[in-house]
Amino acid sequence: MDYGYLAVFIVVGMESIGVPVPGETMLIAASLYAGSTHNLSIELIVLVAAAGAIVGDNIGYSVGRTGGWRLLRRYGNHVGIDERRLKLGRYLFLRHGGKVVFFGRFVSILRTYAAALAGANHMPFRRFFPFNASGGILWAAIYGFGYYYAAHLLKKLDTPFTIVAIVVAVGVALAMVFFIRRNVDEWADRAERALPGPLE
Repeated sequence: MDYGYLAVFIVVGMESIGVPVPGETMLIAASLYAGSTHNLSIELIVLVAAAGAIVGDNIGYSVGRTGGWRLLRRYGNHVGIDERRLKLGRYLFLRHGGKVVFFGRFVSILRTYAAALAGANHMPFRRFFPFNASGGILWAAIYGFGYYYAAHLLKKLDTPFTIVAIVVAVGVALAMVFFIRRNVDEWADRAERALPGPLE
């Protein structure tokens, strides 16, 4: 079962570097598996996911600092990072800096390249690291423990209270997804107005 922890670390780390792999999905799947079978330790899952996020983001920061921006501009389309997404990332980073690094961990459109943008825009490392580390730890804890306990709830569908609680939780999650997607489009439009034309 040690390979399960290694897989979480590697996939989350690769996503954090900027490779379009399902790091968050890996964390969710491992947490659900741990909650339903107890063959993996949720504490270790959260620990390795946080470590993967932090290590990967630091590598992504270094890549961005040493020329990653040029690579994203030239080859980003091949990995799903088009001009609109790149412009959105730069706009949010220039306006909000540390908040993008912290909250970018929770937004799929930013998670894969927020760290590289921080490096490309020469955010001081001593400012980048606290936002990066705290975001990675909180993200891993919320998703890891959240889905771990969700697996327990799914085993107890025999009470009306549990069914209502799950329906409410699913409704809140869907509302959050809708809210984020709606705002991402609005932010992208603002980015286009603030940074018209092709990115330099």
